[in-house]
Amino acid sequence: MNILSIETSADETGVTIVEALGDFPTATYNVLGNAVRTQIEMHREYGGIFPAMAKREHALALVPLLEAAVAEHGYKKESISDIEPELEEKIRTILEREPSLADNLLTFHKEHGPLPIELVAVTSGPGLEPALWVGVNFARALSLLWNVPMVPVNHMEGHILASIFDVEEDDELTRIEFPALSLLISGGHTELVRMDDWAQYEKIGQTRDDAVGEAFDKVARMMGLPYPGGPEIGARAKRARLKNLPQFTELPLPMLHSGDLDMSFSGLKTAVRYAIEGKELTEEQKEALSRDFEDVVTEILLKKTSAAIEDCGAHTLIVGGGVSASPHLRHEFNKYFLEHYPDISVYFPVPGLSTDNSLMIALAGHARLSEALAPRATDLIRADGNRSLSNE
Repeated sequence: MNILSIETSADETGVTIVEALGDFPTATYNVLGNAVRTQIEMHREYGGIFPAMAKREHALALVPLLEAAVAEHGYKKESISDIEPELEEKIRTILEREPSLADNLLTFHKEHGPLPIELVAVTSGPGLEPALWVGVNFARALSLLWNVPMVPVNHMEGHILASIFDVEEDDELTRIEFPALSLLISGGHTELVRMDDWAQYEKIGQTRDDAVGEAFDKVARMMGLPYPGGPEIGARAKRARLKNLPQFTELPLPMLHSGDLDMSFSGLKTAVRYAIEGKELTEEQKEALSRDFEDVVTEILLKKTSAAIEDCGAHTLIVGGGVSASPHLRHEFNKYFLEHYPDISVYFPVPGLSTDNSLMIALAGHARLSEALAPRATDLIRADGNRSLSNE
């Protein structure tokens, strides 16, 4: 089956066309068209994502990205002379908050006709709710235009599946052994999720305040570094290790011995603020502090993850989300688990699939095929910024 997937949860807009050959989870996936547009430069001056801007940019990007994905697919245009007035009115009603998006979509449809798509998958949460709604309503409109079912999926389930998608070898999901543990680390999420089987999730640990990616962004901003903070801190931390710079400050390890699997990064962020208050940091001091911060964050994540492994007896560890792209974190995790848990398989996403993308939404959509709704039932779908993966 051909799946069109849409991602608009934060500051990345993605549209992907995927051919799924076979049933989940043993299917082979062929990426027929993939287009993404990032908003990072637009949000950089704010030090984080500005929701109203993100919403606007998603609406501007969706049809051009759909056109790019279709062009990569090589689909031959089959223009249609007209659209039934009743159908056009329904499309405009669905997209009434984004009238220009409705105009662009209807023009696209007249030029291309219905595409050979059998399922539309879209992120419905978690994420920034205004941004999510743009994608959800666009997916609803496509479902109605093409008369195909639509499935709303959880963004975090997409990250899990992306981490075990072997795009470089056989375009299949890796056969993992259950129970499995997922560490999901991003700008909005830090959580430990137990998996006893496919689509069976139990959240067993999470941050009680800032997500780890959010902490990186805030600490970077304190040091005068641009958004996003993770890569900026990571690059300076690497230079500090190469130079063997002395410790800038001793940072705490919040909740390391709390007796549960929860985490906290707000106090760590505050400790950095106190350490640099009233100081004009040199570049080498920024490098040393970046290393100190990255080391402490990595240690917290490692210790909590290893405790979760012991707690649930996992045979597989899956690390996903934007922060999983950190070279230092990947190195330390692989080194630690090879030494202490050599029988556990550890998976990270391939480059390009750690950050938000629509390919992972196609994978999650295929996993949730049985939950797809008919085109005229999609008004039941809601964007949920706080959607939880646990018990889905």
